[in-house]
Amino acid sequence: ASPDPRIDYMAGDLFAGALIPGLVLVGLYILYQAITALLRPHTSPAVPRDQLHADNMVRRVSRALVAPIVLIVAVLGSILAGVATPTEAAGVGAIGATLLAGERLMPERPLPIYAAGLALIGLLLLTSMLDLRMARAQIPPIEQAGIWLAAALCVVLALGLLAALGRAFREGTLTEVTRATTRISSMVFVIVIGAQLFSLVFRGFGGDDMVHEFLTGLPGGALGAMVVVMALMFFMGFFLEFIEITFVVVPVVGPVLLMLGFDPVWLGVMIAMNLQTSFLTPPFGFALFYLRGVAPPEVTTMQIYRGVVPFVVLQLFMLVVLAMFPSMATWLPKAIFG
Repeated sequence: ASPDPRIDYMAGDLFAGALIPGLVLVGLYILYQAITALLRPHTSPAVPRDQLHADNMVRRVSRALVAPIVLIVAVLGSILAGVATPTEAAGVGAIGATLLAGERLMPERPLPIYAAGLALIGLLLLTSMLDLRMARAQIPPIEQAGIWLAAALCVVLALGLLAALGRAFREGTLTEVTRATTRISSMVFVIVIGAQLFSLVFRGFGGDDMVHEFLTGLPGGALGAMVVVMALMFFMGFFLEFIEITFVVVPVVGPVLLMLGFDPVWLGVMIAMNLQTSFLTPPFGFALFYLRGVAPPEVTTMQIYRGVVPFVVLQLFMLVVLAMFPSMATWLPKAIFG
C-alpha cells in the first residue's frame, strides 16, 4: 500500500531521516518539562528523600532503561546497518520483548534470559561483520568459524526464548498477548484489503486524476498542496487511527506530492510526524487512553485532554521547523547510505 514503489526500498532512509527530527522533538519535550518545573514546582514534585540514595537510584534507572534501550538500538540499528529488513527487525524486537517479559516475570532466575540476550546481540554483530551464507562453493575459514559460532548462539537463544515463553505461559501473559496480537493483525489485514479495494475502485473511476487536478490547482502550487494534505491528515487524526490514514489516504495523495517534486524521505518523515499527533488528539488518541489507564482516579479525562495541548503544539511546531529545514530529514540518510 505504499504510495510509490520507491518507498518499499527506503525503510532504512526513512528511519535515518526520522532520527534527527525525533531527537529534536524529544529535546523540546524535555525543555518544556524543565521550564514547567521551574515556573510551577508543584506540578513536578521532587523524588522522596528516602529514594535518593545513589546506589538505589542507579539500580532502578538501569533496570528500567538499559534493557529497553538495548532492544531499541538492536531493532533500529539492524535496519540502519542493512543487516535486516523492517520485517526481520520486527522479529528481533519480538524476541527481545519476549526475553524482557521472561526476565520481569522471574527476576530471581535471570541467567537463561541474559545468556539469550547476549546471544541475540552476538548474532547481530556476526551478521553485520561476516557473510554467513552457507550456499557457497567456497567459504573462507574465518566465515566457517563464524557460521559455527552463529549456530551455537542460535541454540542458546532458542533455549532462553523457550524459558521466557514458558514463564509467560504459566503467568497467563502469553495467551492474552497472543489473542491481542491476533485481533490487531486481523484488523490490519482487513484494513489493507479494504484499502486495496478502495484504491482500485477510486483509480478506476479516475479519482487519482481528480486529486491531482485538485492539488495542483490550489493557490501556492506545491507548497499549497502540501499544506492542505498535512492539515487534512491532522484533522483526520482526531477521528481515525494512523493505520487507516496510512493505508487509505497516503496511497491517494502520496504519488501526487511526489510528482510535485518533494523529496520522498522528507515527505515520509513529514507524514509520519503529522500522524504522530493522532496519538495525542482527542477523542481517539491512543496515548490518552494509555494515560487514563495508569492515572489515579482523581485525575479526570478532561484534565488529561487539557494537559496534552502543549505537547500537540510542540509537535506542530516541530512539523513547521522540519518543513522549513528539509535537510534535518535528508542529511543523515545521505551521510549513511550515500
